[in-house]
Amino acid sequence: MAFLRFIGRWTMTALLLNCIIGGGVFGVPGELNRMLGRASPLAMLFAALGMAVIILCVAEVASQFSDSGGPYLYVRSAFGRFMGMQVGWFHLLTVVATVAGLANLFVDYLSRFLPLHGHIWTRDLIMATLIAVPAAANYRGVRTGAKLSNVTTVAKLAPLALLIVAGIVRFAQQPQVIHASEIASPGLSNWMRAMVFLLFTYGGWEDGLIPTGEVCETRRTIPFALGTALVACTGIYMLLQFVTVATIGAKVTDAPLAEVASILLGRSGASFVAIAAMVSVYGWISADLLNAPRLVYSLAASGDFPSVFKKVHPRFYTPAYAIFFYAITAWLLAISGGFLWAAAIAASSMIVYYAATCASLARLRKLRPNPEALRIPAGPLLSILGVVISLALMTGLKQRELLLMSVTALIATINWLWARQRRGLTETRATLAGPHPRP
Repeated sequence: MAFLRFIGRWTMTALLLNCIIGGGVFGVPGELNRMLGRASPLAMLFAALGMAVIILCVAEVASQFSDSGGPYLYVRSAFGRFMGMQVGWFHLLTVVATVAGLANLFVDYLSRFLPLHGHIWTRDLIMATLIAVPAAANYRGVRTGAKLSNVTTVAKLAPLALLIVAGIVRFAQQPQVIHASEIASPGLSNWMRAMVFLLFTYGGWEDGLIPTGEVCETRRTIPFALGTALVACTGIYMLLQFVTVATIGAKVTDAPLAEVASILLGRSGASFVAIAAMVSVYGWISADLLNAPRLVYSLAASGDFPSVFKKVHPRFYTPAYAIFFYAITAWLLAISGGFLWAAAIAASSMIVYYAATCASLARLRKLRPNPEALRIPAGPLLSILGVVISLALMTGLKQRELLLMSVTALIATINWLWARQRRGLTETRATLAGPHPRP
């Protein structure tokens, strides 16, 4: 049973914005201040330029597909089932770990208003509700899930815009200049680590490509949405970092935007940021519950996951079992881990499927020389550049993150062996059954 295509151009753009801008934006400015000082606003621009290379490659690749699956589907089509399985697992681990981490972050912000410390069962129940509501909305149809994503996107951007405007007004009254020496003083290692850190901040747009099977006019909608979302996020991130540096300088703090808001908006500033963070986190979770279950569905539809997950609801046309399975898995991880743990998994996993998807561009041009799809100028060169950028970011990973990547690759390999054995058994049974003789 096919999905219904209800996601249009601007809904897709809102979905990608929702996927990129999550809870991390409220902690990123402080971490960048620690690594780069007053040069940190430039890091936002450099990271966006690197991400633009990857997004251009993905835009061409994605325009060739109209089914759900995202990077897993692209890499599987280009390099075969084994590589597709690796990418699928890295992507799945990223999204499920991130939603679990952000659920914890939501409760941490909520504890500023409610006495939740020490109440483990209350925290677990809140996180269950947080995940269950968007899961139920998406169970009832992609149109309902997309509308929820649109509303939460507008809700998360409004407070960020207010903070930016207030900061720019203050800066106009007290202008400052960043000197060239402040750009070079942090050193290359800090700049490289900052780029890895910002990969997590700018990442997430690939999650919005998973439900391609429910997108209208994919060849036009996806490139437009990718470009618009990247430009919008770059502007928002650069301005937020600029306002942070202009307001509190190079001060290192765990809650940078809360301190900025306290200066710009007064005593209620910290509470304002906490509420804005909860809205932003909830927006990301609502988008994730639309996207990620479609990856589970795609894996099952390709024969790489149990077939029960490829069943589509006869009334709502949604992957009902995949949504239920994903929501339960995310909640179980949420009650067992925290936000920093999720960020470490996500940042390292993204590098793998970004590199693989960029490499798919050159491969698919050979396999499909004349498809009706987007063709970006100097595509093969950008493909190589995207892979190089991704591999260069690996030099900024820590030993623990590399270990997590190795474990994920092992799990994916075991899954691939299971799927291959199951296909072999199916083919053997079909051969033994043979054609039925005519009466």
